[in-house]
Amino acid sequence: MSNTEGNVLFPVFLKLHEIQTLIVGGGNVGLEKLEALLKNDSYANVRIIAPEIKAEILEYAKQSSFIEIKKRKVRTKDLKDADLMILATDDYSLHQKLKKKAEKLRLLTNVADTPTLCDFYLGSTVKKGDLKIGISTNGKSPTFAKRFREILEEVLPDSTPELLNKLKTIRDDLKGDFQQKVEKLNEITSVMARK
Repeated sequence: MSNTEGNVLFPVFLKLHEIQTLIVGGGNVGLEKLEALLKNDSYANVRIIAPEIKAEILEYAKQSSFIEIKKRKVRTKDLKDADLMILATDDYSLHQKLKKKAEKLRLLTNVADTPTLCDFYLGSTVKKGDLKIGISTNGKSPTFAKRFREILEEVLPDSTPELLNKLKTIRDDLKGDFQQKVEKLNEITSVMARK
């Protein structure tokens, strides 16, 4: 029996540089979504399609060979070439139409400010070296997620990347079977959970 109370979303960390992300919309929301993707992976493969594209988006595209711009209306074929789609226009009827096409293609879609049309949400993320923490409010309050991200960024020490590297070295050097290694790593890291 599954738990349907609270947030039932399954967190996933995607390799954006290995898939093709399509953003439909070249305005402020499209820019916000592009920046969120690039914050997480500066080599993200992103194609942005819209009749009008903000200058800031064009500037990002000039600086990265991984960002492709198409100044035109989106076509059905564009969806077939994508692995992930983000709809970021102010045209709700276009979003509905594209979402229906995406469902037929089994293309996971995020629709800005329309949780009911989303297959996934773009949560806030905290990054300290290789540590990445995703924060989701189940689409209820992106502002809360942003504030919580700011708190975590402040409390996580700048030495977090070094700590992770040391723990990896310890893990690589441990002898014994899987269970023994898990027990030793639990013992070493238990200090982190003490109050």
